[in-house]
Amino acid sequence: MAFQQGLSGLKASSKALDVVGNNVANSSTVGFKSSNGHFADVYAASLNGLAGSQVGIGTQLAAVFQQFTQGNITATNNPLDIAINGGGFFNVTRDGTLFYTRNGQFHNDNDGYIINDQNYRLMGYIASPEGVILPSQPEEIRINSGNIEPRPTGSDLAGNVRMVLNLDSSKSEPTTIPFNYQNPLTYTYSTAQTFYDTLGVEHNVTYFFVKQPVPTPPPATPQGEWDVWATLDGANPEPVGTPAGPNRGGLLTFDANGMLQMPRSLALPTTWNITTGAATPLGTDVAGPLPYWEIDFTGTTNFSGESTVNSQYQGGYGQGTLSSVSISDRGIVLGNYSNGQAKVLAQVVLSTFPNMNGLIDMGNNLLQMTSASGEGLVGVPGAGARGVLRATAVEESNVDLTDELVNMITLQRNYQANAQTIKTQDQIMQTLVNMR
Repeated sequence: MAFQQGLSGLKASSKALDVVGNNVANSSTVGFKSSNGHFADVYAASLNGLAGSQVGIGTQLAAVFQQFTQGNITATNNPLDIAINGGGFFNVTRDGTLFYTRNGQFHNDNDGYIINDQNYRLMGYIASPEGVILPSQPEEIRINSGNIEPRPTGSDLAGNVRMVLNLDSSKSEPTTIPFNYQNPLTYTYSTAQTFYDTLGVEHNVTYFFVKQPVPTPPPATPQGEWDVWATLDGANPEPVGTPAGPNRGGLLTFDANGMLQMPRSLALPTTWNITTGAATPLGTDVAGPLPYWEIDFTGTTNFSGESTVNSQYQGGYGQGTLSSVSISDRGIVLGNYSNGQAKVLAQVVLSTFPNMNGLIDMGNNLLQMTSASGEGLVGVPGAGARGVLRATAVEESNVDLTDELVNMITLQRNYQANAQTIKTQDQIMQTLVNMR
């Protein structure tokens, strides 16, 4: 029996050394999780065995379990490298077969898909054309390298044109009248804003503000009045809003505290007509007039101090080409374009499992679901037990070489001791053979 016991010890130690050797070999493999061998004793079955009199017949390697502890995160220079800080696995697919991995070394193929070194495609939720994430069945993430479409100023998506200013109440009214945009002596302050038409062509809109004298007789509550004019691409001065009278622009009225009174929004000139290639004027969409063709001055003040623009917004932009891709800690894949715009393209998903050790290793840093692992639970990074992501970084192997070298020494001693058991039994048998 000692031969069998020693032989089982040799086999178990040898297999455990294989586990250690595999850990050491993968100490530099991104996303690798180390394994531990679990031993179990072996007893012969006996129908009439008595408690306290059983002698074991050896040992066996009962199971090999992976240790899904966090590996160190190291920065890289690849914006598509992704590290998981916490639980979960990337979903990747090829030829319709789904796999899971912790290795986040990704890049683009010539079709725009985000792939790993084995051409498995990363999966996630795909954004709508408006850049809205709609969680549904995960799909292969593809980066569209095409241009981002222009957005005309005043469109539904662009919203209202807005401008917040301070108009200097201490300034005197112009002495030269009437207003002439080509004569600075006829207005008090001017500023410009960029507009875009339906083809993304850039246009310059210049606003002119003309301070008006306090009405005679003065109102019960002292107030300031400013006319507003605008030119489109340096010509065609028009009043912004309803003219206050002959040779007058649209009117902004302030109370004694310098606060803007109603109305706070003025209509932009409807006579502006910028013909695009589709014969569509600025301020109209292919489907008809745009509903937001006005400028909102809410927040504008009439305090003593330099006239200045505090903020402005027009919501439109010209077309742009994709210049870079970035990924947030919640897995949002963001396309950055040459026109300064950014658009949500997709969101990376992670899967968790009731029993991670039920997953089966398929090589190439890939794992596959089994009945023992349970169904993968798909969700976005940071939700539930799923970790957050770190882009331009990878998760290193969690192998501790110091521990593995110590384990190797221990298993070597175990192997030698079991070999000594066989040697000792052989010497006993030799003694018995030599008896006369």
